[in-house]
Amino acid sequence: MNDKNLKDIIIGVLALQGAFREHVEAIKKLKVKAIEIRNTGQLKGIDGLIIPGGESTTIYKLLTKYSFKPALERFISLKKPIFGTCAGLVILARKVINEDFGYGFMDIVVDRNAYGRQVDSFESLLDLKGEERLNHRKFNAVFIRAPKIIRAGINVKILGTLDDDIVIARENNILVCSFHPELTGDLRIHRYFIDMVKNSKNVKI
Repeated sequence: MNDKNLKDIIIGVLALQGAFREHVEAIKKLKVKAIEIRNTGQLKGIDGLIIPGGESTTIYKLLTKYSFKPALERFISLKKPIFGTCAGLVILARKVINEDFGYGFMDIVVDRNAYGRQVDSFESLLDLKGEERLNHRKFNAVFIRAPKIIRAGINVKILGTLDDDIVIARENNILVCSFHPELTGDLRIHRYFIDMVKNSKNVKI
């Protein structure tokens, strides 16, 4: 990645609850500025947003309390990328099984906590597909109370699977994964998201 093209990019990480600090550190390791987002006004100053893993019900309630949904709709209308991991994936989904939340920003149906409780957390090597920038090497993914994508719309691009289940996918400027890439030393997925942000700003890669 050409560092010269990164100096004007700012990535925001939603910092209401969950594993936001680890995302901030991952972005900084890639020599990109990262800031913690705690109010809607801060969205105006960033080029891409990460919604981290955590407790999805808590994050949803806090987003509602601070009126984030209209601001996120505006953010997406400006073609700015969003990356949702674990609970962030749940928030962005069109439908969440047996739940009344899911913002509908991505055409996926999700089963929340489908991989089990905290005690059922695990790591697994998964295949990254479809994008040369992900290098097609296996990724050591960390699953913690992870959701599962059980259906995806025709415009959703599948980027990775685990036992034929979709665990990382993209639709336009929205990227989601079921696991926690910020808990590994492998920065490929964060780098891929930064490339999405660069493209959205019409910066040559």
